[in-house]
Amino acid sequence: VEYPIDVSYTSDERFKRWNYTSYNFTVANFWTTHLVKSEEADSDGPTHNGIFNLYLDEFDEEWTTKIDEFDYLIISSGHWFFRTMVFYENRQIVGCHYCLRDNITSLPIHYGYRKVFRTAFKAINSLKNYKGITYLRTFAPSHFENGLWYQGGKCVRTRPFGSNEIKLEGQNLELYRAQVEEFRKAEKEGKKRGLRYRLLDATHAMLLRPDGHPSRYGHWPHENVTMSNDCVHWCLPGPIDMWNDFLLEMLKREDV
Repeated sequence: VEYPIDVSYTSDERFKRWNYTSYNFTVANFWTTHLVKSEEADSDGPTHNGIFNLYLDEFDEEWTTKIDEFDYLIISSGHWFFRTMVFYENRQIVGCHYCLRDNITSLPIHYGYRKVFRTAFKAINSLKNYKGITYLRTFAPSHFENGLWYQGGKCVRTRPFGSNEIKLEGQNLELYRAQVEEFRKAEKEGKKRGLRYRLLDATHAMLLRPDGHPSRYGHWPHENVTMSNDCVHWCLPGPIDMWNDFLLEMLKREDV
């Protein structure tokens, strides 16, 4: 066992780097809420968790300018897109998701979701010095039942679904399809300059795990707190440990 050395270039906890000296291995975390340039325009909004302006055709340079040196890149994004969003293209408003403004066209989540992955992959393929392998970890569905998160929805199941008990459909399917379709386009484009793309497809596996969320237990036993049910994030240890297993197996298969 080796403990890493913090080699972060900033004190911002959202952008950390750790180096395992004897292995000559560095792992880094880059925080990006929506993969593209975005800003919080209002901390409240219709759902009381913020309104975000998303510039669907602009790179988020907080991460796109810092990945050249890495051999492996893992990208993912999901549930931030269920918040209220105003979509911009060419610096002009083209629509929004649940902004409830009469003068702005209402668009579905997957409209913006598809565009941000298109832009993120475009950013990767445009980097002259990046030679790494890009992994897309696909969308992990939430498991609210009997209402949405702000409507008292909950997740109290204590066992996984059987494969015949649930299927990928509706909004979950739309988001998954948007990811994968844009991934395939980027993979084809990346091949022209020797870039490799890999799909870490966790969606169907995670769909079967309604039992893996904190639910109402996301606090210490001694704390006397009232919390909304968390059916989005995952317990650790828990089902998402298998993402590491998937990734390790995929890395072993690379000829590096």
